[in-house]
Amino acid sequence: MGVWCAALLVALLTLAPHGLAQEPEQTWYETDTLNAGLGAPPDQLDRETPRAIVRGFLDFAEQSRFEEAAHFLNLEDIPQGEQAARGPDLAQKLFEVIDRRVWINLSSLPSRPDARITSNAANSGEHPERFRRNVELAKVEAEGRIFEIRIARFKPADAEEAVWLFSPQTVDNIGLMHEAFGPRAFERYIPDVLKREYGALRLWEWVGLPLLLAALATVGWSAQWLVNTLARQFSRPLLQWAITRASAPVALFAVAGTAQLILGHAVSFSGPVTSVVQPLLVILMVAGVGIAGLRIVDAILDRITRRYIGDIDDARSVDQRELYTSIYALRRIVLLLMVGFALLYVLSQIQVFESIGVTLLASAGVLTVLLGIAGQSVLGNILASLQIALAKPVRIGDSVLFEGDWAYVESIYYTFLRLRTWDERRIIVPVQYFVSKPFENWSVKDARMMKTVSLRLDHTADPAELREAFERLAREDEDVIDHDTLACFVTGHDDHGQEITFYAMTPDPSKGWVVEMRLREGLMRYVRETHPEWWPRDRIANGEGLLAGGAGDAE
Repeated sequence: MGVWCAALLVALLTLAPHGLAQEPEQTWYETDTLNAGLGAPPDQLDRETPRAIVRGFLDFAEQSRFEEAAHFLNLEDIPQGEQAARGPDLAQKLFEVIDRRVWINLSSLPSRPDARITSNAANSGEHPERFRRNVELAKVEAEGRIFEIRIARFKPADAEEAVWLFSPQTVDNIGLMHEAFGPRAFERYIPDVLKREYGALRLWEWVGLPLLLAALATVGWSAQWLVNTLARQFSRPLLQWAITRASAPVALFAVAGTAQLILGHAVSFSGPVTSVVQPLLVILMVAGVGIAGLRIVDAILDRITRRYIGDIDDARSVDQRELYTSIYALRRIVLLLMVGFALLYVLSQIQVFESIGVTLLASAGVLTVLLGIAGQSVLGNILASLQIALAKPVRIGDSVLFEGDWAYVESIYYTFLRLRTWDERRIIVPVQYFVSKPFENWSVKDARMMKTVSLRLDHTADPAELREAFERLAREDEDVIDHDTLACFVTGHDDHGQEITFYAMTPDPSKGWVVEMRLREGLMRYVRETHPEWWPRDRIANGEGLLAGGAGDAE
């Protein structure tokens, strides 16, 4: 008995994965009747697959055969006596909504009656193949409500085959969707001859699009002119500058807002145009508001820093330079927050993942890989910029020696630094490259800098006398500070002479350079006027001794 029980258990476990122990999945919705008020459907209607029903509905609707197109709708929520009268009207309204708001890719719809999902994942066993009896075509939003356009599979009790139809929920919402996305007032006056399709658009759309773009360009130019005129009415330079900088983004917002009004009340273009223009207008409006706000904040911060701090260099105190750097860091944080909120708002408004099929790329990881590769350099520079803003290894106004160039850090942006050299050149360095290379920061604690002057003289030169002459010159120079740090040493010698180096402390690198030049000129003048024999000379040895040559023996 135990052997037979074990064998029976093994057989059940073996057959269970093949579905013998599971009930089959229902692949349609049961219904008593189906559009009984419309009468028998024409023989040429193909409602067997999702792709066939959508293609058939669009074909009949484009030919204005809305009586036949009504057979593609499930009218079970409408009394049978009203189906024949209301069915064609609902079919026409649904077609107008789809034509103006939805861009359906027929090739992406299932071509099987059961709408089975057969993907690589299913074939590999990650997700088993499954049937579907309800397929979403699109989502549209109107007045804060989201409506779904769906098709579903139904089987009447007296029929042998199930058919695909637009779901009753979709039919119930046709009126609301048509009110939001149907033909606008101006379209009533367009002649029928101009409503014929040429390519993806109607004839009047090919004419109207260029005219609309020209009108929007005029609106943008007028808005910018008005803002600039308004800015000149203010007497304060700060307000003038802030409003002027915001003129271009305001013009952008005006263009997008005007286009929204025109498309919402005057005309509505076809689905291919709407699916591109509508998201673009939302992006332009958000970008216009965001850029305008950011430019106003930038103008205010820049004016404040220039008023209370002035031109930034290492002559300013450490606190002032840190304040300026912190202001730039605040600007970056504000910009990141604005960009983040803007992206969330745009994605919520345009429903990009449902409208253009980016979900397929995102689900497969392709979009992430593409964005990672394309934005690696930009993201790296932004993170490096935030690192500088927080850790402050270099501040705005610091004097640095970078790759042989002595310069001031003039600005720190998201992706690059701008360095101002002593000769007024500008060096643009990517932030990531800058922080990955060693550099000298001459202003980490303060701007003081020890300058050195080296002279090559003959061995007969007296360092003590030169030390006294150097200290006298340094004390008379108004830009030499900390006189107790003055020093003079013999730092080297060889058979050609000795090297004497002089040290003096200066308040900052820019003045230090001038001090170094003045001290060198003064020391050379002292040697030239008092001890010209100290200049380096060459000596030649002969059998009787040393013969000195050079400037000292010329006389």
